[in-house]
Amino acid sequence: MWPSRRWRVRFALFAMVVGPGIITANVDNDAGGIATYSVAGAKYGYQLLWVLIPTCILLVLVQEMCSRMGVVTGKGLSALIRERFGFRASFYLMIALVVTNLGNAIADFSGVVAGAGIFGIPSFIAAPLSAFILWHAVVKGTYQSVEKWFFVACFFYVAYVISGFLARPDWGAALRGTVVPRMRWDAGCLYMVVGIIGTTIAPWMQFYQQASVVEKGIPLKHYAYSRLDTILGGVIVTVVCYFIVLTCAATIHKNLEETKGQEAQTAASTRAGAPTSPEKKVTEINTAADAAWALWPLAGASCGVLFAIGLIAASHFGGCILPISTATSVCEAMGWETGVSKRFAEAPHYYFIYTLMVVAGATVAAVASAKALISIMLLSQVINGVLLPVVVFFMLRITSDRSIMGDYVNGRLFNIAAWAGASLVAALSLTMVVLTLLGVG
Repeated sequence: MWPSRRWRVRFALFAMVVGPGIITANVDNDAGGIATYSVAGAKYGYQLLWVLIPTCILLVLVQEMCSRMGVVTGKGLSALIRERFGFRASFYLMIALVVTNLGNAIADFSGVVAGAGIFGIPSFIAAPLSAFILWHAVVKGTYQSVEKWFFVACFFYVAYVISGFLARPDWGAALRGTVVPRMRWDAGCLYMVVGIIGTTIAPWMQFYQQASVVEKGIPLKHYAYSRLDTILGGVIVTVVCYFIVLTCAATIHKNLEETKGQEAQTAASTRAGAPTSPEKKVTEINTAADAAWALWPLAGASCGVLFAIGLIAASHFGGCILPISTATSVCEAMGWETGVSKRFAEAPHYYFIYTLMVVAGATVAAVASAKALISIMLLSQVINGVLLPVVVFFMLRITSDRSIMGDYVNGRLFNIAAWAGASLVAALSLTMVVLTLLGVG
């Protein structure tokens, strides 16, 4: 076979397999994730860019195990946990997963509402319209049509990359922040680092990616392409995260530093008896919508608009995937029919859970106060922090079991790296939970 033809064949095979890894990773850049990265850049500038590199490695490590389990066993993660550890373990795990995914779904619809509000669209229109579009796309579609729709949604993340260039960052400082690990060893900075890792590697991702691999029907002989899909997903989502942090570091954080300098100068002028200016710039953000608003005067309307468009697309994307992930996980654990390709009559439990999650998420986002929504988002992140180490523990036990994985068990070096990474994720996640409960940071 000629080299050019061989590459065409390989590309065609990859095109058939690609999807679960890239889509799952990108969906994690939802409203909560965008808010976390925005706050990291606004508060710490370029200082924490280096955290994204080990986070990317951990993300690929965890998601690769999901993809491998799906291809080798042809079963979802919930089903494997039930078979390997019993119904009781999977039942309690599903309760925790439903609670945290509902909180995340509410956060995503809140992102849709907040992003639409920037363009003057009221919440009572944005939330139900978004919910109907998502419900119709999944209930009336097939896996192939829904996946194509998700791929289109992924392209909206380019808005954040363009925003990064429009913000005109200090590329030298950004490079130093990327390759030179440094941080302030205080509770606030540690909380931010844990938040970056926790929001990038969420428990629902493992269940969704493995279920997607199974539903796509990827054969074992093409697993190498599935692994490449996972790696590309991890890299692409990290690049998007990088530019979100970069944008806010180059604008909001820079503004913060300039404001501090002006305040010091104003204090000195006041002591000297000189007149002072009452003008005060935007220096702090708490949500992704706040970041979009702040970018308008700091980096120009184009940057702010792109940031807002990215928020709406990302939140809309997450508002669809999280209910799908929840419905799939619960149905697998209970032994019910599942899958987007099934008709409503074939998988009634699946579509009932999906519909319930979408309706509940959109309703709460439309009627709840901003303070209540922040509390819900915070609670979902706390449960995420508790649940993630448990899910990773189950995954490592399963992928090390030769009776389940055959020759595709974890190798010795992989297990060392995986257990070390899992321990780090557990320590950081539990630290996040403790700091959150104590109100520190």
